[in-house]
Amino acid sequence: MQNSPPRTLSDLAPSDRFQILIDAVKDYAIYLLDADGYVATWNTGAERFKGYTADEIIGQHFSVFYTDEDRTIGLPARALQTAASEGRFEAEGWRLRKDGTRFWTHVVIDPVIGEGGRVIGYAKVTRDITERRVVDEALVASEQRFRLLVQGVRDYAIYMLDPEGRVTNWNAGAQAIKGYTAEEIVGQHFSRFYTEEDRAAGMPVRALATAIAEGKFEGEAQRIRKNGERFWANVVIDPIYDNRGELVGFAKVTRDITDRRKAQEELERSREALAQAQKMEAIGRLTGGVAHDFNNLLTVIRASADFLLRPNLDDEKRLRYAQAIADTAKRATALTGQLLAFARRQPLKPEVFDVGARLRGLHQIIGTTIGASVAVEIELAEVAQLVEADPSQFETAVLNMVINARDAMPGGGAITIRAFASSGVPPVRGHAAATGDFVAVEIADTGAGMSPDTLTRVFEPFFTTKAIDKGTGLGLSQVYGFAKQSHGEIDVRSEVGVGTAFTLYLPRSRATPETPEAPVGPIDVAVLPARRILLVEDNEGVGNFAAGLLRELGQTVTWVGNGQSALDALSRNRDAFDLVFSDVVMPGMSGIDLGQAVKARWPDLEVVLTSGYSHVIAEEGTHGFELLRKPYSIEGLLAALKQSRAGP
Repeated sequence: MQNSPPRTLSDLAPSDRFQILIDAVKDYAIYLLDADGYVATWNTGAERFKGYTADEIIGQHFSVFYTDEDRTIGLPARALQTAASEGRFEAEGWRLRKDGTRFWTHVVIDPVIGEGGRVIGYAKVTRDITERRVVDEALVASEQRFRLLVQGVRDYAIYMLDPEGRVTNWNAGAQAIKGYTAEEIVGQHFSRFYTEEDRAAGMPVRALATAIAEGKFEGEAQRIRKNGERFWANVVIDPIYDNRGELVGFAKVTRDITDRRKAQEELERSREALAQAQKMEAIGRLTGGVAHDFNNLLTVIRASADFLLRPNLDDEKRLRYAQAIADTAKRATALTGQLLAFARRQPLKPEVFDVGARLRGLHQIIGTTIGASVAVEIELAEVAQLVEADPSQFETAVLNMVINARDAMPGGGAITIRAFASSGVPPVRGHAAATGDFVAVEIADTGAGMSPDTLTRVFEPFFTTKAIDKGTGLGLSQVYGFAKQSHGEIDVRSEVGVGTAFTLYLPRSRATPETPEAPVGPIDVAVLPARRILLVEDNEGVGNFAAGLLRELGQTVTWVGNGQSALDALSRNRDAFDLVFSDVVMPGMSGIDLGQAVKARWPDLEVVLTSGYSHVIAEEGTHGFELLRKPYSIEGLLAALKQSRAGP
């Protein structure tokens, strides 16, 4: 009876099951060699990617799979020798298919040991890994190109940090910028690049924490080179995570921006110098009108003083003339205050203000500027029209446009100043129209007008159609610069023989303007207790007047002419004084220097400063001292003395 075929693998003999396994493997060439290297068995995987059938290859030497160059150097024989002597041979290399094409393989050869420990053959497993090699080579090439790229960059320091902030690699740009070689810096903590003050403030740790929390850290600050030199750097730090989302380090890119910072600072200085030049030109052009106005004010003061000196003047007239002097002095004080604030050198300080209120405040100085031959009409809205810009630059721009309008009407005419809401900006100098909420300030004149050619150049710095001694051409360029810096625009319309209208557009602000301090009301002399005042004033006339005024107010006064004399008097008898009242601008020691010296030695002694105008105050502030501005009234002096007593 004939045996039936097996129904399951378990019905097969072990040797048959093993042969079925070998033949079922298609991704590996698995076969035996005899002791001399001739092929003894062949599986389906070997046939699939080497191209030989079992009938074609069994009995052939396995060196047929090797390239000519490998056979020339004896690589097949060496592979068998290694397997026999070391118990295993493993390598990767090029092999040949039946059709002569090459493929990259991973090869393992194990010796087959017979009785007595003798090698009777070899088991050989080969895998086609050509695709993996292509991927690996592409990856290696990509990494190599990336390394070459990173190393070739010299304008940026590009390197990595471990999770604790230690440097793990270093490119040529890092060495060029920071001065360290890779051997010197790899393994060191990156905080050594920071300044001492930044390290003390915990900036390195904060930078890494920010990179982790926000996904990136970026900033500009000073850093330290190897030689101790400081430089300005732009720094970007990105965290690096592995496939499991765990932090493995940081990528850090640093650029030396010292030259850029210097250029920006120089540009800012140039802008400030240009703005100051523009202001001073406007002041020069204002001088004639201001002198005329001051002569009018002085006429009132001089005539009133002459009448007060006349004998037998009744009380009613004496009071009237004294009041005229007081009112005129107040107007003169307001006028000089505007001029000094206008001329003062100061950085741009945007703040929220009402355009209408500023224009009302300029009304007097505008009238002074243009003279009696030009009529001025100001049309302002009832509601506040708020913008956010530098108020000093705004006033400069308005005055420059007013002066330009006045100069266009040498025979007289009219100027109309309007402030109104605008829903956008019309097309200007080839730019498209813009929509949005704006406040427009229009200054229109009935002057000579400008030609189209002049209109195209009217905002160029130093461009002017006036005579050499009539202007430098900086005024309208200041208006243009102010408009642009304030995110606004300036438009001009003009017709020869009809007139010109400049319109300044500034974005409307929704913010709330700062509330001005409430004015100090009248102070009763009786509520001011008598104190011992050390008066410091170098001007004899002002010193005599101030000493007399203070004594009239019930104060005990000692008057000295300079700061050193004041310190000497205090050193001799500190207890003789309750307050130091000093001018700011004096030869030698300034009032601010004196005040600081007094506070350093006698911190409980009160100090009040006074000045008409001081560049020291404008640029540095009053350093916390109470300041009474000249010319001061009795009421102002009382307020300053009372405020100082209520101070810290």
